[in-house]
Amino acid sequence: MAKNYYETLGVEKSANADEIKSAFRRLAKKYHPDVNKDNADASAKFKEINEAYEVLSDSTKKANYDQYGSADGPNPNDFFKNAGSGGGGFNFGGSGFGGFEDIFNIFGSAFGGGQAKNSAVQGGDIVMKMTLNFAEAAFGVSRTVTLMRTEVCRDCSGTGAKDGKDYSTCSECGGSGQVRYAQDTIFGRVVNTGTCKTCGGTGKIIKEKCSGCGGKGHRRVQANVSVNIPAGIDDNQVLTLRGEGEAGLRGGGNGDLLIEISVKPHLLLKRDGFDIKLDLPIPFTTAMLGGKIKIPSLDGKLELTIPEGTQTGTILRLRGKGIKHLNKNAHGDMFVNVIVELPKTLDKGGKETFKALEQTLGTNAYEKAKKYNDTMNSL
Repeated sequence: MAKNYYETLGVEKSANADEIKSAFRRLAKKYHPDVNKDNADASAKFKEINEAYEVLSDSTKKANYDQYGSADGPNPNDFFKNAGSGGGGFNFGGSGFGGFEDIFNIFGSAFGGGQAKNSAVQGGDIVMKMTLNFAEAAFGVSRTVTLMRTEVCRDCSGTGAKDGKDYSTCSECGGSGQVRYAQDTIFGRVVNTGTCKTCGGTGKIIKEKCSGCGGKGHRRVQANVSVNIPAGIDDNQVLTLRGEGEAGLRGGGNGDLLIEISVKPHLLLKRDGFDIKLDLPIPFTTAMLGGKIKIPSLDGKLELTIPEGTQTGTILRLRGKGIKHLNKNAHGDMFVNVIVELPKTLDKGGKETFKALEQTLGTNAYEKAKKYNDTMNSL
């Protein structure tokens, strides 16, 4: 095979439709051009991913690809070349083919057979972006999004006929959308199956078309969809609303609505999983004497007690003040990183005060400095 679509999506050949779709979404999110604007390689990779998914998500194309290495099925010219060459040609009685039944199966798709037009087609997914602020992502929020999508025509219930009833079953194909026909080939007459030309593969003869959709059975409409964003959702996560995408054709299921979440950063708080972190600068006097400092939190402004003698780099933990876990009755914690700040400049009075303080405290008041000096003096 010229291209290994399974390898492109990172799935096994035995992967089912859900596994293939999940792999595609994960890779499409990673290599999306909007996320990699300055990366030409990512754009090329995104195209490869789309090409692979287009084939593997379609049952007919996937079957052709698995059997022939091409989504379009076999190329009859290749068979003709093999038939006229000395090696690798047809072996009607040996191991190459089991007989004319195998030939009919191979040339069925090459000469117009295969999936009928009236078979069900799964609706496509719709991708949207949504931006939330820090609090909305933490607590959850309800939004209504407006989008354009294909829906089954309500006037005719998808039949394409006036009032949904003004049609009859095609007498040519009996409603199947397919007919059998004979075709002469170099191997003789081949009986094949193809799309019924009388009804166009729909299996129905519409007497009068639906005025709402013009006989198509579906139409583009503007829809409002309610979206409940769960508490705890994070930046770059994708929310999936099943069945809210494009309508399927001829009884096929609807696609999904995929909402890519973008969360605006907070001015002071940072998220780490379900925990919240805050860098808190405090005056060195507050660190020495202790005190109370106001800090932001998801519950509003809180008053944090700074213990006497707090050192820079001290982490104060506030249990349960973090982000709610998705779909769980549990919260992360809040971690406050204390940064002790010294004044960069002092006036004359301040310097005198510090000199007096230095004499009062002496070097023994500083444990780490004393340990360093003792070690240094021992060298």
